Amino acid sequence: SVTALRHLWRFDDLFSSTVMMEFDKNSDLKLDDKELKEVADTVHSSLAEFNYFQLVTQDGKDVPMVPPPHLMANFDNDQLIILFESQPKTPIKLTGKIDIGVYDPTFYTAIDFTDDTNLTVEGLPSSCTKKVIRPDPDEAIKENQKTLTDAFFNDPTGTDMSKIFATKLELDCPPEG
Repeated sequence: SVTALRHLWRFDDLFSSTVMMEFDKNSDLKLDDKELKEVADTVHSSLAEFNYFQLVTQDGKDVPMVPPPHLMANFDNDQLIILFESQPKTPIKLTGKIDIGVYDPTFYTAIDFTDDTNLTVEGLPSSCTKKVIRPDPDEAIKENQKTLTDAFFNDPTGTDMSKIFATKLELDCPPEG
């Protein structure tokens, strides 16, 4: 079963430098432990309303996730690193199709996996397959055109359609039994 998701996010130089400027209270161009904790706490509270940019489904149904208790922040080669672990409210049985993705529902943050091998699964049974799904934006729009049009005209709350563009790790496991 899937019991936890471990996230390691490396931010680009531009965003990292803005974080440095904002949180480097003593202006020494380094973030000490207290400043890094403030970064982690700020990111933690900012991402809460967006489910920590996680998209987890089993057979097309959303899997409820427990908010991570805390995040860790660090700087490596002038880039901000955020680490955290989250867990599903109940372990996800390895049956059917499980999709795990990271995306920003506001479209503000571009999230990319530079290497498919960075999406890993520990202890995946040999009866399961895994593949990385990178939706083609034009195809995603074409396949969801009616839904996108309906959402634009009929949903004043702004349906979260950005997930159709999210890169996902897809696990496909045989049914139990």
